[in-house]
Amino acid sequence: MWLLLFVILLLVIFGKLLSFALKAAWSITKILFSVVIFPLVLIMLVVAGLMYVALPVLVIAGIVVFLMGRR
Repeated sequence: MWLLLFVILLLVIFGKLLSFALKAAWSITKILFSVVIFPLVLIMLVVAGLMYVALPVLVIAGIVVFLMGRR
């Protein structure tokens, strides 16, 4: 009986910790991509001579950020 109660509480507590860890990891991933990787990709596109690709991507990202900020 005590073992069953222990197992149930263990699963509940570590299930909540797992969901928290996944949410935190997803937030860190979003920050990493938006602050580090996306600008580096755009800079590499410009350096490689693909300004005609980098500029529309930058304009679309700017429009999305502008519209998301109005919420």
